[in-house]
Formats: sequence, C-alpha cells, structure tokens
Amino acid sequence: MSNDAAARKLAREQRDARVRGVSSIDAMRAAIKDAARHLPHIDAIARLPVLDAAGFARQAAAGLPFLIPGLARRWPISGLTVHSLRERFSELPVRARVGDYVNTAFAPDRAMRDMPMLAYLELVEADTEGLPPYVGNLELRALNRFCHWPAYLARPGPPRFWLGPAGTVTPLHADYDDNIFVQLWGAKRIFLAPPHHDEFLYPREANALLFGSPFDPAAPDFERFPLARQASIIEFVVEPGDMLYVPAGWYHQVQSLAFSLSANRWSRAIPLALGGAPGLRVL
Repeated sequence: MSNDAAARKLAREQRDARVRGVSSIDAMRAAIKDAARHLPHIDAIARLPVLDAAGFARQAAAGLPFLIPGLARRWPISGLTVHSLRERFSELPVRARVGDYVNTAFAPDRAMRDMPMLAYLELVEADTEGLPPYVGNLELRALNRFCHWPAYLARPGPPRFWLGPAGTVTPLHADYDDNIFVQLWGAKRIFLAPPHHDEFLYPREANALLFGSPFDPAAPDFERFPLARQASIIEFVVEPGDMLYVPAGWYHQVQSLAFSLSANRWSRAIPLALGGAPGLRVL
C-alpha cells in the first residue's frame, strides 16, 4: 500500500470512529469479538413480537440476532409490485451488479452498470446465463417514502434497498455496525455466524467496517476451507414483512428465493451489545 493510500485509509477509519463515538474502529471490532465469546450458542433464530424502542434496545443489548415476523407487513411499500416499478418508477436511476459479483463482492473494481429501473427489469427478464443482475445497497429515496421505519436505532444511517430475482446473492460477510434488515417482497435464505467465529471463516478486509469471507455456507467446500467445519452457522428464511436484527460483527449471507425487495439501515453509533463500553468511548 502506498503512503497516500495508507493515509486515506487512516483518515477514513478516524472519521468512522468519530461518527460512532469510539476511540478506534480496530478497538471496537476487538470488543465486539471479545463480547461474542461469552454469548450462548444458538441453533435457531429467536422470533419475537413487535417491540417498542426500549424493548428493542434491551433485546439487542444481549448481542444475539432476532426476528420480528410481520413488522413491515402494513408498510405502504408492501403493497407495491414489480408492475408498480415499471409504471411509477421506470426512470428511477439504479446501479446493478452484473457478472460474477459474488467472487468480486468486496473488490473495488467489481462490475456495475448504471441504468433506469425499466432497463434493469428488462435485463432481469432477459434471463442471461450466470448470476442474475442485482440492484443492491442503494438509497432509492423514492421508494423510502413508502416505508415506516421504527425508531429502534439512536443514530440510523440512510435506508438502503436491495432488489432482484431469485438467485441473487450477497456472499458471506460481516459489517461492524448494528443492522436492521426488512424483507418487503419475496423470501430470502439467510445464514448467520457469530463474530468470534471469523477465525474459521478466512476473512478478508474490504475496509475497517466490512470483512468478507470466501466460504459459501450454501455450498460448503471443506476441502478448501477446513476450519469452516468449526463455525457455528444458523440458517433460516425471512418472509415478506419480517424484520431481522443483525448485531454488529455477525457474519451473514443472503440469497433471494423469489423476486425480492429488501431494505436495511445500519447504525452509526457504538453497537448496542457493547453497552457503552467506557474504554471505547471518545472522551
């Protein structure tokens, strides 16, 4: 890494730490993994009733993922359809991941194509060989007008949207921010593994807050990745209207089982599982 690149990386990490109110991102990651070592083993996702903000904070402080079925079922966006996208949002600019975006998911030069929504839907309908094109991690404010986000995060980032047909995949990775994920249309298959099991998942740093893994829990290759046998991975399906809480540092992989629309928000505060850890806070 050149001196300029190293300086830019350091500046970004310092900025990210200030935003989250912590002394350093490295220290926050280490604290997340240390806290995870004391978590109970789980082999299924907890399913809870709709919580108020205080109840959500108490549950999230335990450091385990959980699902709230049906939380977003009555959001106006749940009543939209692919036909709605064609008729009402045909000119909405989107950026699609194309080609082998799984193996280049965390590379700076992955293949992307800018186009209006209608062109994206037509590209999906063309059903070319290989991975289907995937619109992901976009703000799409025109769609967010139809969402009613609960006040669960003290400092949420902007909503991000994920749109694509069956077969679109976000490969195994960990974000070091708390994450609220809402399934709006269709169903998705999700795998989760705890933060401290990164030692079994061959992580690669994309940036200080994002680590990818080459291991595919949907098609495990234990000859290439023998340590992955030791990783505790749970698998489940999210249905339309479900909200999933993914605590900071938990590895997750997401695959669409049908044409799907999802949205998420990452926290921009110290992770709830750390309980305000005084040694991490910026004084």
